[in-house]
Amino acid sequence: MNALLQHLSPETAGAHLVTSIMRATPDQSAGMVRTTLVDRTLQDTHLICVVDAQDRLLGILTFANLFRLPAERLMGEAMQPHPPAVRPEEDQEKVASFALHHGLASVPVTDAEGRLLGVVPAQALLHILRHEHVEDLHRLAGIKRETMVARHAMDAPPLRRARDRLPWLIIGLIGSALATFVMSRFEAALNEKLALAFFIPALVYLTDAIGTQTEAVTVRGLSLAHVGIGRLLGGELRTGLLIGLVLGGLTFPAVWWAFGEVRLAFAVAGSLFVAGGLAASIGLLLPWLLSRMHLDPAFGSGPIATVMQDVLTLLTYFLFVSLLY
Repeated sequence: MNALLQHLSPETAGAHLVTSIMRATPDQSAGMVRTTLVDRTLQDTHLICVVDAQDRLLGILTFANLFRLPAERLMGEAMQPHPPAVRPEEDQEKVASFALHHGLASVPVTDAEGRLLGVVPAQALLHILRHEHVEDLHRLAGIKRETMVARHAMDAPPLRRARDRLPWLIIGLIGSALATFVMSRFEAALNEKLALAFFIPALVYLTDAIGTQTEAVTVRGLSLAHVGIGRLLGGELRTGLLIGLVLGGLTFPAVWWAFGEVRLAFAVAGSLFVAGGLAASIGLLLPWLLSRMHLDPAFGSGPIATVMQDVLTLLTYFLFVSLLY
């Protein structure tokens, strides 16, 4: 088993498993198992793993349930058959998600033939969840890799902080130039009706806010979700459109009343509706794509998503303006 585990990444199930656990066979009674617990030192006191003669995992039973069983009850009858288990090479974040999904305090680890290697105990799962939470916070801040230096980023020298942040901001600078170019294409419309420019900052801010909310949820949600990306994307698109519809509905009468022009009100409200759906979709899809490409999802929570949302918002707004004027 050591040969199987020694080449695994420190962020896998195998790196966290413990082997001093309680094993039982299907023909052992509850009384016999309770007797064998005397003077035993175990690294996990939550699960009893029921195995066959070849050490293949057959079922599991919690210690709490063991002590409620009659002494003559056999393990094979009391166990939960076909128990959920993970392979040693499984990523640690997926192991924590797996435990939450199946309601396990400890997670059995088996090899390709189903032989029991050990369990990832509750203490390790708590450590994994904290580690991944801190890592996700760093991703949202645009830090590419979680290191000890990154964990103490606020204490790092200014040069280090600038080095971590500047690459993403340079991308944002390029995107800002693209947004400026988009606006320059509609210079004539802006000159003809100055009021069109009044709403650009608000539209850009609101769509960025919608996208940022989605990105914050996505960084954690993608690792814990148990549904396909199509369903996630469809749900987030509908959510963004619903948010845009509400914001547009609130904006429409206010703009109409303030400027006395229904076409301008339609342009602003319609832009919020469409851009809300686009911003939410980008906030979900971009981090997912980068993760699938084995790139850091920090891209999705930084300037790339913001720039895409800004440019698409401007294009949407000026498209409505072109259609209505």
